[in-house]
Amino acid sequence: MSASSPSLLVIAKAPRPGRSKTRLCPPCTPREAADLAEAALSDTLTACLASSVARRVLVLDGEPGEWLPDGFEVIAQRGAGLEERLAAAFEDAGTPALLVGMDTPQVTPELLEAGLAALADHDAVYAPAEDGGYWAIGLQRADPRVFENIPMSEDHTGAVQLERLEDLGLSIAVLPELLDVDTIAAARAVAAAAPHTRFASRMAAVDQAPRDHGVLA
Repeated sequence: MSASSPSLLVIAKAPRPGRSKTRLCPPCTPREAADLAEAALSDTLTACLASSVARRVLVLDGEPGEWLPDGFEVIAQRGAGLEERLAAAFEDAGTPALLVGMDTPQVTPELLEAGLAALADHDAVYAPAEDGGYWAIGLQRADPRVFENIPMSEDHTGAVQLERLEDLGLSIAVLPELLDVDTIAAARAVAAAAPHTRFASRMAAVDQAPRDHGVLA
């Protein structure tokens, strides 16, 4: 295994109405969905800052905003589909690295530390999500074959990704499963599980907001 210290990568889309968490609309408005996305991203970045990793990189689609704290390098996403962007993130940021998304605001520094530590004696780290995807992936070495033709945003994405890692002959450490924020039901469940996060506070504000046509469904 490489003696290099692993980096922690966060791949994210800058939270903007109409582009962020659109699957929450309806019942959320585009502004509310963007606010929830910003809160989720902020919680994720805070967990990263609380970890002991030496290097943190935000792999960003869009422009940084006030939500970005000090302590992160920023590199632009590149590639057409998500599979290309994931491959490029590892190539551009360098490996070894653990990459997490912005959809699990309940992630803890301890979980991130576990993933980073696992890269010391594994080729890859895989963290499943309850919806059939995955919330983190780590690689000891960048390899475009890891993501080539992986179907993204499907209920079998995680199974296909894990099978690819196995087919490449990589030793794999598996992290605990987490719930992604992809639906309003999932958003509420994540907020309930992590009540002290920015995301939970924002979800409560959304639920309490007056509606023109009844309550938030």
